[in-house]
Amino acid sequence: MPLHHDGRDILRASLETLKEGGRPLVVTIGTLTDHQHAAINAYRTQHGLPLLASPEVVFLGRHLYNSRAVKDGYTIDDILDMIESALADTSGVIATHKMTALRSSTPRPDQYGNHVTDEAVFELTQRRPKAELYSVIPK
Repeated sequence: MPLHHDGRDILRASLETLKEGGRPLVVTIGTLTDHQHAAINAYRTQHGLPLLASPEVVFLGRHLYNSRAVKDGYTIDDILDMIESALADTSGVIATHKMTALRSSTPRPDQYGNHVTDEAVFELTQRRPKAELYSVIPK
């Protein structure tokens, strides 16, 4: 499973720290499945990019918090639901020249009456050899 069993609690603590104006640490929140990791590396190999060495996913969260909570008005619970949905073991890889992401394979009913398909966008160079969860997008 990509999100560790305590990943939601770790994410909540980081997001609460950001909400209070603090600086959270980089934390490991999950692990890509073998299939997801292989699919990302297949794309990177095909395009001459360095491989993603580790399947671990880390989180800092400043951009994600500012985008979803501050700018878009989502609650921390909303953000946690998005992340958990997008980082499911059944989520598919989206790899393009603009981004690398996981897209949930199952639409999720959100707290506002919509059915959304969540995408987790990764940053693959700053925290190398691990993928950083950079943002999450409800679509």
